Amino acid sequence: MIKLHNFSVLKPVIPRRIQIIIRRALIRRKLQRYEHIWPVNPNSAQPPEGWSGWPEGKKFALVLTHDVDTQKGHDRCHILAELEERLCFRSSYNFVAEDYDVSPILQKHLLSKGFEIGQHGINHVNPFRTKQYFFERADKINHYLSKWNAVGFRSPSMYHNLEWIHHLKIEYDASTFDTDPFEPQPDGMETIFPFWVPDSLNQHGYVELPYTLPQDFLIFILMKQKNINIWKAKLDWLAEHGGMALFITHPDYMNFSINEPHYDEYSPKYYEEFLTYIKTKYEGQYCHILPKELSRWWKKNYSVTNSISK
Repeated sequence: MIKLHNFSVLKPVIPRRIQIIIRRALIRRKLQRYEHIWPVNPNSAQPPEGWSGWPEGKKFALVLTHDVDTQKGHDRCHILAELEERLCFRSSYNFVAEDYDVSPILQKHLLSKGFEIGQHGINHVNPFRTKQYFFERADKINHYLSKWNAVGFRSPSMYHNLEWIHHLKIEYDASTFDTDPFEPQPDGMETIFPFWVPDSLNQHGYVELPYTLPQDFLIFILMKQKNINIWKAKLDWLAEHGGMALFITHPDYMNFSINEPHYDEYSPKYYEEFLTYIKTKYEGQYCHILPKELSRWWKKNYSVTNSISK
């Protein structure tokens, strides 16, 4: 039987459709085993030391992010942004620097509309293979951070090394999660709050923003869900415990055409339905904030009292 680690190694030589079939089988095997920690890990609800609540006394924080993995996803960003803008939401779009042509015009348009740009690696591969491999890419990542006027990073496929990430010129990282045993590197942070990651001398650091809602690819492509019940249930739990509702979607997998979705696509009606659910059920109760804004607020208020080294 193929294990997740072995699959990750073989992935580059396996056709895309076969990859998804294998991953679906792996997910089915794991679901029951991890039902005690996914999609909710009860251990992650503990508020940070000195916790006094979200800005303006809101019940929970809402952070929308998108990872743009391919040219197809890049070319759909404007449609997705229009959907969000129509519902009065804003989000961050994380671009891979050298796997496709990243349009300065698109980035300028998103920024002008109040969205955020983030960095998602040089190529969509694990940048933490070795220390040397990462440091060779760190200089290039920092170049694109500066070029795009971006302050946030998310690693491809959520690989992470919180110590090495100190070499990036960032205000925040978003390469972790509260709980997700289905990721290639499945070590959850066990918190639904941001946290401060100090350097070895405790002089500098960055804010870590773990995602806390299951990714769209997992629930709609791999698990083949036909509703947003998992998203809704997890959001309700996050709201009840006053945490951060941060989730990742991918324009790459959203089929905005009138055609039936491809085997690795889903209808964006699910995303729109979820945003509408948030807006109607929790109107006035959430702090809707961009990642860079949240990281600056967190650094100002909790960088001393709330830090985790993983």
